[in-house]
Amino acid sequence: MRDSADLNVSKELLAWYDRHAREMPWRVGPADRAAGVQPDPYRVWLSEVMLQQTTVAAVQDYFLRFTTRWPSVQALASAPDDQVMAEWAGLGYYARARNLLKCARVVTDDYDGTFPNTYDALLKLPGIGPYTAAAISAIAFDRPETVLDGNVERVMSRLYDIHDPLPGSKPVLKEHATVLTPDSRPGDYAQAVMDLGATICTPKSPACGICPLRDPCQARSAGTQADLPRKIPKKPKPTRFGHIYIAQAENGDMLMERRPDKGLLGGMLGWPGSDWSDAPENSPPFPAEWQRLSGEVRHTFTHFHLILQIWTTQLPRGLRPEDLIVVEKHRFQPSDLPTVMRKAHDLWRAR
Repeated sequence: MRDSADLNVSKELLAWYDRHAREMPWRVGPADRAAGVQPDPYRVWLSEVMLQQTTVAAVQDYFLRFTTRWPSVQALASAPDDQVMAEWAGLGYYARARNLLKCARVVTDDYDGTFPNTYDALLKLPGIGPYTAAAISAIAFDRPETVLDGNVERVMSRLYDIHDPLPGSKPVLKEHATVLTPDSRPGDYAQAVMDLGATICTPKSPACGICPLRDPCQARSAGTQADLPRKIPKKPKPTRFGHIYIAQAENGDMLMERRPDKGLLGGMLGWPGSDWSDAPENSPPFPAEWQRLSGEVRHTFTHFHLILQIWTTQLPRGLRPEDLIVVEKHRFQPSDLPTVMRKAHDLWRAR
């Protein structure tokens, strides 16, 4: 149940957003929205998928390339998988790209290219979880759904001085966020509270002096804002090891493999390699005089660190190992590789 204090918080935050909303290529700003311009659900959905586990700064160029090349969900649905995966290279979390294509094709085939406009219907689409469904339904369709990302969690924990650590405190934080979500302009409000967390109520050194919610903020009154939100300490990431094998033919063609659809880097082209484990077997894809490069590739995934040894040789003329792919020199683009594979390429080129 909302009281006058809750309504005032939402009002103040929307007034602040009207003055300070960040400009983003996928966003319809408050002035345009007030003038009747409606957000494009396709662009909202695409941006939200790209922004998962990624920063706004990292996403913007990818978003512009995607929407230039595939300006509608139908265009994306008809795109070859390889082209989409290549454009996604470098954004990480490649399961998102696979689900992006699946979702685009479901929307095109089952919904005539029109995104469903309710939380429950959006939640049934591939790759759309509770946060993304709430964000799309609020931002694209102006429905009063509760959007709860890391920025919103931080704002709520400070606004109400909640010291229970995340992730256990999520239900309480969502309750508060739900109460504050207004029936009027819920899409702008959702973006406002996320903008507040990203620009003012930041993880370190929040700018409380210019915050529109400084007066009702309980953590600011108690002097605990810098300590919130509390989080259960993460376990140290383990380190795994592996081998990568780079073979180039005399004419410049490269030997590659396509990784399985499931798992890390699923569906992406990369160098043949071993498993990634504590003690991986050094087993090249074919007999040859393999030379180990000096140096090593280091990369960090969500759950572990990875150290790779790079081995290289010349691909024997006419050899085409089973289950591997020869990429012609003029078709090979290092920029199409996922980051860890591109690091290996750069080390090989610098040898």
